Amino acid sequence: MLSSATDRELSCDVLVAGGGMAGVSCALAAARNGANVILCQDRPVLGGNASSEVRMHILGAEAHGRRGAPLAVEAREGGILEEIRLETCVSNPQRSASMLDLVLYDLCRREPRLTLLLNTTVTGVEKSGRLVTHALARRESTEDHFRIAARVFVDCTGDGRLALEAGASFRRGRESRHEYGESLAGAHADSYGQGSSLLFQARRHDRPMAFTPPAWARKFTEEDLRLRPHATGPSDLGEYGFCGLEFGYWWIEWGGHLDVIKDNATIRDELLAIVLGVWDHIKNGGDHGAENWALEWFGFLPGKRESRRFVGQHTLTQDEIVTSAAFPDAIAYGGWSIDDHPPKGIDAPDEHPGILHVTPHLYSIPLRCCVSRDVDNLMFAGRNISASHLAFAAIRLMGTCSVVGQGVGTAAACAVHRGLLPSQLCGDADALRRIQQQLLRDDAYLICVVNESPRDRARQASLCASSWQADGPAANVVTGQTRSVHGERGAPPERARPGTHRWMSDPLRPLPAWLELRWERPVRPAEVQLVFDTGMHRMLTLTHQDSLQAKMIWGRPQPETVRDYTLEGERNGVWTALCEVRGNYQRRRVHVLDDAKPVDALRVVVHATNGIDHARIVEVRVYEKAGGSELR
Repeated sequence: MLSSATDRELSCDVLVAGGGMAGVSCALAAARNGANVILCQDRPVLGGNASSEVRMHILGAEAHGRRGAPLAVEAREGGILEEIRLETCVSNPQRSASMLDLVLYDLCRREPRLTLLLNTTVTGVEKSGRLVTHALARRESTEDHFRIAARVFVDCTGDGRLALEAGASFRRGRESRHEYGESLAGAHADSYGQGSSLLFQARRHDRPMAFTPPAWARKFTEEDLRLRPHATGPSDLGEYGFCGLEFGYWWIEWGGHLDVIKDNATIRDELLAIVLGVWDHIKNGGDHGAENWALEWFGFLPGKRESRRFVGQHTLTQDEIVTSAAFPDAIAYGGWSIDDHPPKGIDAPDEHPGILHVTPHLYSIPLRCCVSRDVDNLMFAGRNISASHLAFAAIRLMGTCSVVGQGVGTAAACAVHRGLLPSQLCGDADALRRIQQQLLRDDAYLICVVNESPRDRARQASLCASSWQADGPAANVVTGQTRSVHGERGAPPERARPGTHRWMSDPLRPLPAWLELRWERPVRPAEVQLVFDTGMHRMLTLTHQDSLQAKMIWGRPQPETVRDYTLEGERNGVWTALCEVRGNYQRRRVHVLDDAKPVDALRVVVHATNGIDHARIVEVRVYEKAGGSELR
């Protein structure tokens, strides 16, 4: 019998499998850095656990808002994730789960070098020796089979389907204490990991709302849930443990003692029984303050925490997280604590649902954890990178996965441009330097790595301003670092580089205020990049949990951010407007100046902010070639 499927041949520079937050950031980074990219996502929407199908908020280095202090510790991730958060904040004041789907979809649709294939699952590969030559994928909704040639393959699927098909080595479960000398590990290794969760959302009505559970729902008592907060008040787990009825409970977790891939259908069915059983207990098992509450939504797609971890050129361990080890090939950072959960989840009623082992500082994640040990053109990003179970418990958060994705996508583009295999990148000091410098140019943060771009003419300029504060002089915009991390629980003190790292005008002198760069010889500013303050000491993420929402400024631009500004150029004493911007709310703005003429000086004139009483600019870069890259 003939198949109705259509076979399609495609090619690209970088194939990214998996469209969660790691995959989206990876694909966008590679495409923006000049690689032709195909992104295969097996679901109808992007975002993975952050999507409308699961609805978990994106957390990371800010540690639930605990790792942050104004002008001292700005832990929130930058780069592509910050762009996504700021766009979602302004365009989605209603906190709709589907609007984040749209933001991610729109970013991918607008990227000219990125081809997005939704509902498309990578099912196999073709290899030649230690190289993958093609990925095989299927889109059943259109009866299409794809054979995709690429130079670099990146697995961001979480479960590692592409890497598995490529024959890459992987690990599952928990290592013994002696394997990596990890003090928090058990005496013996096992196959257990963290389980999966289903969230729910409920809404309060103006009258009592009844609930009758299906016959197959689980039954729970107050004793069963004594360590799992489930009423409308606070718990002994504090803010980490409390989620209101409007959001659901991350601790509705189960299945870490099973095979979370092969047993996923069983886990989903049991989680549905648990969700409805917990809701039955809340509604019908005593006074939980829920009489007028009714279920609005609950997931059918389990949000997975852990499955396969692929073996890379390096395996990240507990001590490297806790001591914030310095890596010459760092491409990202994290800040979440080592957050381990009992594998049986809710069926371990005598164990706390999550134990946080606090990490004292921000810590680095090396590229070597993201490059396969076995397959020379295979990389990973997301919750499948090379780490021990305990290190993974810290880096599995979506905010961290996203910045790892941007780092891997940038490295993949570097490999393409320089004719290298991913396996060769970490042994090439020049390639590593270029990757790190491009990440900084794209507003990523790397601990103690600063802008050293020889192309950036702002570094040769003399700077002055209309006014400034004592800790915010004009020269701060060229320190090479774009955030403050010197405070408690910031970067390790010996690598923190203290300072505000931004120009701040004097609030006693009303706006407009200006910042000026002047050169000894004229420059031709083809591209000017500005980075503004966006309050990165605060949390900012789409959440349906009201207690977290209260920590944020949501539904409008961040008040520190410059709103209206003019870029001016001066030649022979005459100032001319080069571009004007009104209504800005993004952190990073790149201005390509067509037919740029030589200037002796540039000014950024700030007319208004989105709230505060003075101007703040974190960084200015000036390039004489538009669209350039540190990778080439």
